[in-house]
Amino acid sequence: MIEFIATFARWSQLTANLILFGSCVFLAIIAQHKTVFEAPWVARLEKGFPWMAGIVVLGLMGILATTTGDATGIVADTWNPRAWLEMVQETRIGHIWLARELLAVILFSVILIIRHQYRTRWHYFLCAVTASLPLIAGSLISHSGAEEISFTSVAPYALHILLAGAWFGALPAFLYIVANSQHAPNQTSSQVTVTYLQKFSTIALPVMLLLAATGLFVADRMVEEDYHALVSSAYGWLLNAKLAILAIILAIAYQVRNQWLPMLSQASNTEQIKTSITHLSQWVRIEFMLAMALVLLATILANTLPAKHAIIDHWPYPFRFSIDAAWEEPNAQALFWLGVALCILALGMIGAGIQYHWDRKKKILVPAILMITACAIALPPFAMEAYPETYQKPSVPFDVISISNGSQLFAEHCTSCHGPQGKGAEVILDPEIKDPTDLLTEPHTAKYTVGNVFHWLSHGISGTKMPGFSTKLSEEDRWDLINYLHALSRGFDARLLGSMIVPENPAIASPVFNYSANDGSAGNLKDFRLQKNVLLVLFSWPQSQQRLHQLTAAYDEIRALNTEILAVPNRELSEQELQQISAFVPFPVVTEGWTEIKNSYWLYRRVRTVPDLRGKGMFPGHMEFMTDRFGYLRARWVAQFEGFGWQSIDALTLQLTQLNQEDEIMPPPGDHAH
Repeated sequence: MIEFIATFARWSQLTANLILFGSCVFLAIIAQHKTVFEAPWVARLEKGFPWMAGIVVLGLMGILATTTGDATGIVADTWNPRAWLEMVQETRIGHIWLARELLAVILFSVILIIRHQYRTRWHYFLCAVTASLPLIAGSLISHSGAEEISFTSVAPYALHILLAGAWFGALPAFLYIVANSQHAPNQTSSQVTVTYLQKFSTIALPVMLLLAATGLFVADRMVEEDYHALVSSAYGWLLNAKLAILAIILAIAYQVRNQWLPMLSQASNTEQIKTSITHLSQWVRIEFMLAMALVLLATILANTLPAKHAIIDHWPYPFRFSIDAAWEEPNAQALFWLGVALCILALGMIGAGIQYHWDRKKKILVPAILMITACAIALPPFAMEAYPETYQKPSVPFDVISISNGSQLFAEHCTSCHGPQGKGAEVILDPEIKDPTDLLTEPHTAKYTVGNVFHWLSHGISGTKMPGFSTKLSEEDRWDLINYLHALSRGFDARLLGSMIVPENPAIASPVFNYSANDGSAGNLKDFRLQKNVLLVLFSWPQSQQRLHQLTAAYDEIRALNTEILAVPNRELSEQELQQISAFVPFPVVTEGWTEIKNSYWLYRRVRTVPDLRGKGMFPGHMEFMTDRFGYLRARWVAQFEGFGWQSIDALTLQLTQLNQEDEIMPPPGDHAH
């Protein structure tokens, strides 16, 4: 019941606000004709303005009440004014609500004041501006505003809602104009009606195009790369329903613009005028009802978990589409571009049909056949086998504890077939059974979803010797194994790193870790994000003693470059060794968590000249990793293989200076493998 009241309150206040805004924008545009102020339909439209403004004020009160009950988890707080006051005083949502309510009250006051004055065009502009303010303030509690209140995040949503108001809010004026023409169906009144409606139609076209563009932008932010959620989550299906209704509305608008309005303008007798106006009235009423439903869906959508956050534990389809996974397959690109060409041809046929007035069958049937053919050609190459777990998200974060545990599980269960480094070792003599997959150098973690790999780890792979581990390994262990495989693959990609950063090109996320150090400090690698770069030094003792002295001498210079040094031993240090190091090293030396850090960052040791693919792999005596302040691994120096490198402090500080000059290129990496 409370949820129904909340939805009704949001929908009613948004609908009323949009109508006020759109109607005032429309009246301001056509008010250059002085006869507008004398038209009966304007008086009827304005008569509803105070009611609409009142609904906005009361609807916001309903939103506060239901939000309070939902936030506290106490149903009685929905009806408790004291709880409302606490919500307004103590929460960001409450502060934004107060601003919206004050703006709504101002809108109500402006409507009442202007109603008793002689109207001019500027009065309508003032009403439109005042009506826009609660809508803009409401965008601060949209999904975009909830994630980050900034101009770039909120402005597209605010623009989208204002464009929606400019179109939807003007529809009641459209209906009143048509209804007024029905009372006096003559040549003069029909031409006046056509003039007004053509102005609306001219405005509506660019507004709808911009509305679609901003809608796509906002939807993309709510979906990001999780496009599969469009057909497997509540948000996705609501968005699809919204788009379907919008498509019908656009079809009606096209029919009105290109058939009924021209017919009305060309009508030469009363009967023709009546027929045209009747059709206009019917279709615009349908458009308005659909628009009301569209606003309702938009209201529900704004309070539904975005697709990018949706948890899809069960993928209902036996296939999925993936361009990334199949792009390099034979003929895939050729078929894709052929399909695109046919789609373009279909769109061209639609345009030609409109321009040359083809009959309906030809105008619809030919493009439809071309579109179906395009899909039949372009989509199959990108259809991949899918499983119920395909889009399941890891329950274990991608960090060094998980990677280290996964490496031990891999050594215990997988090396007999895949080899100690995952390159594939065992050769299967049976021609019907595939050799073990190369998990190191082949891009499997990029080609398949983590859910696919989880399915194979759980149930095995037919046609191979790969068994299922659902009875041997817990779900958490299987996710640890997957995290290790991702680190293995990323580590191979890291061979492209060197002691010189590639400017503006973050690509590899640094594995996250917790640590405690000899100086009493403790934390997580993520603590440095958006604040400092991190120079991670994996050292041997006493072999790295000279390098540690060098870093000690340069520590102040490095810290001045917004960088912290964390030293991680390659083995457990005795109390005496730790005291020796602490006596001269001013930066933290990790004493807890070093094993997992060492095991994980060892996977990122390879350089192009030393691929190190066979056997158990070498362990360099000294490695240093440079992580930028956004969480990406940007450079690496392996003293054993890469020569002088960062022994030149000038070379090291030059790289740090370049990192500090970069702005955020990509958002910080997520906590889970994907």
